Amino acid sequence: MPTPPHSSDSMRSLPTLQHSLRAFASSPRTFQILCTLPHPLPTLQTPLKTLYILDSSFNPPTRAHLRICTSALLNDKPSAVPKRLLLLLATQNADKAPKPAAFEQRLAMMSYFAEELVKDVSGSEEGMHDDGDLIVDVGVTKEARFIDKARVLEEQEVYSHQGPVEQVHLTGYDTLIRLLDTRYYPPDHTLKPLEELFEKHRVRVTRRTDDAWGGRDEQEEYVRKIADGQREAEGGKKEWVERIELVEGRKEGEEIISSTKVREAAKGRDEQALKKLVTDGVANWILQERLYLEED
Repeated sequence: MPTPPHSSDSMRSLPTLQHSLRAFASSPRTFQILCTLPHPLPTLQTPLKTLYILDSSFNPPTRAHLRICTSALLNDKPSAVPKRLLLLLATQNADKAPKPAAFEQRLAMMSYFAEELVKDVSGSEEGMHDDGDLIVDVGVTKEARFIDKARVLEEQEVYSHQGPVEQVHLTGYDTLIRLLDTRYYPPDHTLKPLEELFEKHRVRVTRRTDDAWGGRDEQEEYVRKIADGQREAEGGKKEWVERIELVEGRKEGEEIISSTKVREAAKGRDEQALKKLVTDGVANWILQERLYLEED
């Protein structure tokens, strides 16, 4: 049996997190929730209908992650409360020393991020103002592929005990490209393995504004080609576009945020720059723990 989720306070104890990660690695489980906010969890009166998932390396969690989450929670199609968000960290390479921040350090930062996300959403005009309107989980998985993570989450009674739950995967445009890349689906190397995902769930894609991924027109054209049937030879289906939503990312004039910029600010011990890129709790933890001072 998995251990009950920690409180956010115990998620700042690195020995506790190391113990939890070792126990998870040696168990047959492929998913575990390590922390849930609010804690303890209030009694839920309404069955969960939608689970939002942000799957990232969180190295570290940034204000770009915050923007993706708050945008989905506040602006996605209307759904009954509670809304539930899972911050998911994959540990499939746990036998290798993760760089540049260890998994337990990332999980500690994720717990600060989760607390600040709840405050951010609750404090907004469109926000949820009652305890239990928003539930945030911090979890780990051994699965590497998108479709396998979705399948494992479908099997979790904590989410589905009152009926089927739609998953909304919060991604960047670069992740959408990887999701629809046939290289990841051996042995046939077609998109057929994605059929079940798009029948049941959705993907909410934040546009990337950097040159590497093209501009708005190029990104919309990529999705339009799916709608036009140009991926059918690979096993893609036109109707998948109804389950893919492109949303705006960084607005004009807003700070450009990347994990590289965060690490540079941390290495320079530039607290002011750091707090523009990550939330205050995450910034304070990075400085306290002296993270990212040496890049590998």
